[in-house]
Amino acid sequence: MQISKKRFTLFTLPSLLLFGLFFVLPVVVILSEALSDSTSFGRVLSDPLFQKGLWGTIALGIFAPLFSVVIGFCVTMALSRMKARTRTIALFAISLPLTFSGLIIAYGFILAFGRAGFVTQVAAELGFDPAVVGAFIFSPMGLGFAYSYYLIPRVIMIMMPAIQNFDMVQLSVARSLGARPWRTIVEIMLPQVLPSLVSSFCLTSAVAMGAYGTALALVGTQLNILPLLLYSKVSEGGTDMPAAAAISLILMAICCVVIAVGEVIVSRRRQVK
Repeated sequence: MQISKKRFTLFTLPSLLLFGLFFVLPVVVILSEALSDSTSFGRVLSDPLFQKGLWGTIALGIFAPLFSVVIGFCVTMALSRMKARTRTIALFAISLPLTFSGLIIAYGFILAFGRAGFVTQVAAELGFDPAVVGAFIFSPMGLGFAYSYYLIPRVIMIMMPAIQNFDMVQLSVARSLGARPWRTIVEIMLPQVLPSLVSSFCLTSAVAMGAYGTALALVGTQLNILPLLLYSKVSEGGTDMPAAAAISLILMAICCVVIAVGEVIVSRRRQVK
């Protein structure tokens, strides 16, 4: 009992203090700000601008992570076939985007895919319209493409242990019995790595719905999503702080629900096994 109490004091108690100081306390303060005006939640939920932003956020939180999961799964499959040293170097390079801020990533995409970007100029030399190519990165699809730059590494980091622990001999046996390659992946491999796929999708979905730096630099106020709507409420000239607090709480609740759904699905899947 004394050893367990010491471990609780040394490890668990500091974690709880940090959690309370940097999460619980800010949430309580924001909640008190939102409740300072009894009509804040009602005004926000009935606002057409908020409703469009909500659907825009949900769409971005579905399609960008879905694209990232598909690409991340394929990249992870390729990495699993590499030698250990080569895979380590590749993982180091792949994880670099996680160290950059959203603004740096956005400016990098502007320099590469913007109206005067390198890719746009190359496409113009090949006969494509530079105005059309350069406008892509500033569209909702372009924003999702830019998000994938730092969502795909997260998918790979989650999927790598599951793919490495999967016995590839099962696929070889199925192919030797006449199964097509795509059927071996869909019917044998995917069911076994499904918990990792769900976890990566839910995590990247929450990240995509909560990020605002990349969206602010690329599309500004042209795209209606909740992080940018919240930014407009708290930026210079914003005076409706109870509404801003209500939007932040709703956005946080959505992200928490997405993560919770992923954890429930994964835990049930593991219990079935």
